[in-house]
Amino acid sequence: MKFHSVLPKKLGLALLFLAPVLISGIIKANRFSPVLPTAIYYMPGDFSAGVRKVFVNRLYDSIHLNELGLQKDVLELAMKGFSKLANKGKLNRDSILTIVDFSRSSREKRMYVIDLKNTELLFNIRVAHGKNSGMEYAHNFSNIAASHKSSLGFYVTQNTYRGENGYSLRLQGMERNINDKALRRSIVIHGAGYADDSFLQEKGMLGRSFGCPAIPMKNHKAIIDAIKEGSCLFIYSPNKKYLNLSTVLNG
Repeated sequence: MKFHSVLPKKLGLALLFLAPVLISGIIKANRFSPVLPTAIYYMPGDFSAGVRKVFVNRLYDSIHLNELGLQKDVLELAMKGFSKLANKGKLNRDSILTIVDFSRSSREKRMYVIDLKNTELLFNIRVAHGKNSGMEYAHNFSNIAASHKSSLGFYVTQNTYRGENGYSLRLQGMERNINDKALRRSIVIHGAGYADDSFLQEKGMLGRSFGCPAIPMKNHKAIIDAIKEGSCLFIYSPNKKYLNLSTVLNG
């Protein structure tokens, strides 16, 4: 007697119909399991709060961000905003996240370029803030033209160009009344000698820009090319006004 002959015909058809559904359910149930490699369950469109927390924990530990001075709650905020921008279709490159942590001294390497999909830290470098935002630390921020202050919040990188600061990267501010005048203010990423290690060693802190997140000349081209054309940039400070009014984090 053949095995299938003991099954009613209707039951056999039902199992045939349900098999893909059951298999799909198993895959979905395990897609974000913490026992799987991060790259397998990296899916920006599916970053719910619970999934995001698991992902952040794995990412933070995997690339040793604690040892590099980035607090986990900053990464969590960055991922929250990143997820919202990705879900709204604002990011052309939804695996690259750049964080600038202005809670840290300009003496420290406070820019982090992260490849989320491959769980890799691409760059950890110094970055200068605006001259009117503060001396060693950035405390004051503005969205006003000619303020020479940095602007906080979420940006989406745009195209590159060559201007008075050489090879540069335009930034589109995504937060109303916080950084949405970035393009008009010519707030861009560019290389600067005052962001180099040699300047720091001579002066004791980095120089300051007119509001741009200026980076070392040594590798500014490689960094710009890694993040250009539609990736997410988050400039952070534990500024209560920003955290309360952020249209990305609270919208």
